[in-house]
Amino acid sequence: MTYLTSSRSAHCAAAKPRLALTARIGLHLAAWRQRRQLAKLDARALEDIGVTRSEAETESRRSFWSAPDHWSC
Repeated sequence: MTYLTSSRSAHCAAAKPRLALTARIGLHLAAWRQRRQLAKLDARALEDIGVTRSEAETESRRSFWSAPDHWSC
């Protein structure tokens, strides 16, 4: 799976305040649930979304607090 990562942009910071702790926890838990579901997908479903089994396994092993930087906006 390809990830685009960057530092938090000035636009992001100016557009809205940082999320509250409870909102951030909710986003991290959502990522955790999505990763669990990704791990359960069969080969056909993974092919449909353009993800290899190896990429799915790598992503599903990430910690729940490991979320994209742009989620902190």
